[in-house]
Amino acid sequence: MTRIIAVTADRSAAIEATGTNEHGRLRPTPARVHISEAILEILRRSGAHTIILPPGSHDCEAIVAWVVANCHGLVITGGHFDIHPAEYGQTVTARLDNVDAKRTNLELELARAAIQNDLPVLGICGGMQALAVAGGGSLHQDIKTDLPHALEHEQSSMPSVAWHPISIETGLLRKAYGCSIVRVNSTHHQAVNDPGCFTVTARAPDGVIEAIEHPALRCCVGIQWHPEYIDEAPLNMLSWFALNPG
Repeated sequence: MTRIIAVTADRSAAIEATGTNEHGRLRPTPARVHISEAILEILRRSGAHTIILPPGSHDCEAIVAWVVANCHGLVITGGHFDIHPAEYGQTVTARLDNVDAKRTNLELELARAAIQNDLPVLGICGGMQALAVAGGGSLHQDIKTDLPHALEHEQSSMPSVAWHPISIETGLLRKAYGCSIVRVNSTHHQAVNDPGCFTVTARAPDGVIEAIEHPALRCCVGIQWHPEYIDEAPLNMLSWFALNPG
């Protein structure tokens, strides 16, 4: 049976035309829904069909219900946005980048439904943070503010290059990799603080949480790195999820 995996998408606002293009015409850039093609290609190469979930729908409940009823798995992707601290009961006390309330709402509702219905889910970067918040946890609003002695987690090099190691402690991640140390990329300024109903299964050398798993569900995993950008050894987490989503 071919697995159907729903994948959340990012979006960008419209940009007004400030001048003519090379053909002398005014052409504004419309608002766009987009996703890294690499995520879709890795899932498809691994035999899955993909469904893209655009943020901002007026019928969030219907989308969530459809995903639970018709999909075999869910990937909550990262993007150029932060989860507002109000979502985990805090006020803004540190750096806060772009906030997309409609995307956050959809991803939190999807995460809660996945937990409630034991739908296999992989949360990537901001997607892991959404899982933690949906599970009753909280975030470090800004790593440099909360953890001034931490490593640099917004790497200066291309994200196709591994930036730091992580120690995998237990769980599905340890079983999947078959080892306790792997190197990953790092492109985030927020991080999971309280994992809520999740168990921490991997950390960076400075103690920052790099992976979480729900101990009572078939496959509910969050990872802080971006597997679509880097060749992970000995496996890619997106490929693993497509082939073994619970």
